Amino acid sequence: MIPKLMQSLVLPVTKTQASRRQFMLGALAAGGGVAVGYHILASSPATASETAADANKAAAFTPYLTIDGDGRVMVLSSQFEMGQGSYNGLATLVAEELDADWSSIDVQGVAGNVKAYGNVAFGGAIQGTGGSTSMVTSWERYRKAGAAARAMLVAAAASEWGVQPAEITVENGVLAHPSGKTAGFGAFAAKAAAMPVPADVKLKQPADWKLIGNAKLKRFDSARKTNGTEQYTIDVKLPGMLTAVMIHPPMFGAKVKSFDAAAARAVKGVVDVVETPRGIAVVAEHMWAAIKGREAVKVVWDETAAEKRGTPELMAMYRDLAGKAPKAVARKDGDADAGFAAAAKVIEATFEFPYLAHSAMEPLNAVARRNDDGTLEIWGGHQFPDVYQMLAGQIVGITPDKVQLHVMKTGGSFGRRAVFDGDVVVESVYVAKAIGFRAPVKVQWTREDDMRAGRYRPSYVHTLKAGIDGDGKLVAWSNHIVGQSIMAKTMFEGAIQNGVDPTSVEGANNLPYAIPNQTVGLTTTEVGVPVLWWRSVGSTHTAFAAETFIDEVAEAAGRDPIEYRLSMLEPQSRHAVVLKLAAEKAEWTKPLPKGRFRGVAVAESFGSVVAQIAEVSTDEGGGIKVERVVAAVDCGLAVNPDQVRAQVEGGIGFGLGAIMGEEITLTEGKVDQGNFDMYAPLRIDAMPAVEVHILASANPPSGIGEPGVPPIGPAVANAVYKALGKRIRAMPLSKTLNV
Repeated sequence: MIPKLMQSLVLPVTKTQASRRQFMLGALAAGGGVAVGYHILASSPATASETAADANKAAAFTPYLTIDGDGRVMVLSSQFEMGQGSYNGLATLVAEELDADWSSIDVQGVAGNVKAYGNVAFGGAIQGTGGSTSMVTSWERYRKAGAAARAMLVAAAASEWGVQPAEITVENGVLAHPSGKTAGFGAFAAKAAAMPVPADVKLKQPADWKLIGNAKLKRFDSARKTNGTEQYTIDVKLPGMLTAVMIHPPMFGAKVKSFDAAAARAVKGVVDVVETPRGIAVVAEHMWAAIKGREAVKVVWDETAAEKRGTPELMAMYRDLAGKAPKAVARKDGDADAGFAAAAKVIEATFEFPYLAHSAMEPLNAVARRNDDGTLEIWGGHQFPDVYQMLAGQIVGITPDKVQLHVMKTGGSFGRRAVFDGDVVVESVYVAKAIGFRAPVKVQWTREDDMRAGRYRPSYVHTLKAGIDGDGKLVAWSNHIVGQSIMAKTMFEGAIQNGVDPTSVEGANNLPYAIPNQTVGLTTTEVGVPVLWWRSVGSTHTAFAAETFIDEVAEAAGRDPIEYRLSMLEPQSRHAVVLKLAAEKAEWTKPLPKGRFRGVAVAESFGSVVAQIAEVSTDEGGGIKVERVVAAVDCGLAVNPDQVRAQVEGGIGFGLGAIMGEEITLTEGKVDQGNFDMYAPLRIDAMPAVEVHILASANPPSGIGEPGVPPIGPAVANAVYKALGKRIRAMPLSKTLNV
């Protein structure tokens, strides 16, 4: 969700990645804005019994874990949990080195200590979750935290029992000595936590791991997510809490000119109607009253500065720009013009991609409360907590250390909750302030709010050109990308170098294929539609364009698509290895039954490489159904193999929905889609059978939350061409196919 460059510590580090390590620090320095270095209390979920230092007298060993008198281990997660399993991964790292009882583990989100929680993949200057970096940033620090706590418990037990630490064993949360003395962690938690934290601890060797890499390990939180007892922001209920819904401008960039709330205030349960910098809020005793009140408000909008263009006008502009020379160059190898001039055959294509919504299951929400001592508390899906603390403090006029964030589990994000301006978080503070902080306020968006006042994956147009010689060798390649910048006019604007936003070109400017002459150009557009990273960011469009076009080139060369790709890859490269593994598992060379067709794609994103082979079927009416997908994955060491499998499966479903039928369109500046009747994520009956094969690796973990998304679109499109003879160049497929 956060661009590849923000997690350049993914190992093994390539030369290109090494040159980009200063991206985040440079971006922050150039873009101004986030306060770092302060420390506040570890934040907590809404239930007091789940806090890190409650009546159970939990003892803090490090900023990363506590242990209470009952021996329960609370892992304090720097990474936000939105369904991707980061909490489970961190719990695994700690429990492995601590030798804890897995059933005694729990996890809660924390914020406010940049030194401890800053994401190392972002340069360490800011805490944040994204870019599939949870395991990257946590791999060492959380294992060391577990090992340190284990050493401290052993030291406390040795002191109490009068024995040597080396004589004590630890297993499943129990300390034991050959003399027969045994005790659980809780017996020594308080004493151990008071001891010095070891400066250097020895970590286990892979041969000794019991939890890391264990494919049978069940998620610690599966039961409560299944039985409905897991708590999300939408579940937060505080004494006296009011609920607010927003009236956002119908056009992006419009502002409130005037409004009449008399009828709304007459609705039973409505408490107030207030104006904020982000729109009008209807505040009520409960959600239904707030919605009914919102329906009664009459608003006059100032649309002077609004974006008034619709999708037809915007796409016409993009197509025109795509036919001209790019305004910036992201990659230039050799001499592409000379390569094309000497080529025996030149192939050209144009690809179009619409705006896409994140459409997470839990719409945006946040709860704000000011306490009697002037401190502020905010409950929400805090994906960029440092940013939200700073912004909230500015609104109220307090320092960030007076803002306590309760980091809630969240029903999906896909990048949506990693925003630069605080979005719904600041809305909750604005509304609470507007009513004089007389009660806690929950701002709850509806699905329509999320669709029509959200942030979107930018729309893009690509023009591609390839030249092959008489032997079919690819000798020249150019890709011109046209679309909006995600980084522009944000605190990360410093990432834009020489006119190139890295989020616009990632996946295009680092193709793995050996092409002697290639250029990647970029033209950034100025459009008033707000955009944001969306699961797998730039690779959502660059992988599709590149991998479908490679198939076209392979056909022009008279070559098999997989054999052609392998001819341009180093035999032992990660791309080649996963491509061969996918081909083997999908039985690529074995003939398919009548009416079945295969397509292939391979893509690198967030430090991981994924190859996918999609199998589609056709019906008599020309309809297409994706029947099977075989994926091969190199994501470094798989901390939780079952979770890796789940993320790839989920990424395939997510990406498949996007290319099959999802699009956000505008008519005269207004978003047309409002709910899932018009915006169509993948339905369950369209989900194919998925096989995921994880490459064994001794390398540290790389990203997995997003890399399953990019290859599915081109793999399916390439299979569709085999089935119907149609090249798919405009998304979604439903524009041209019966899917």
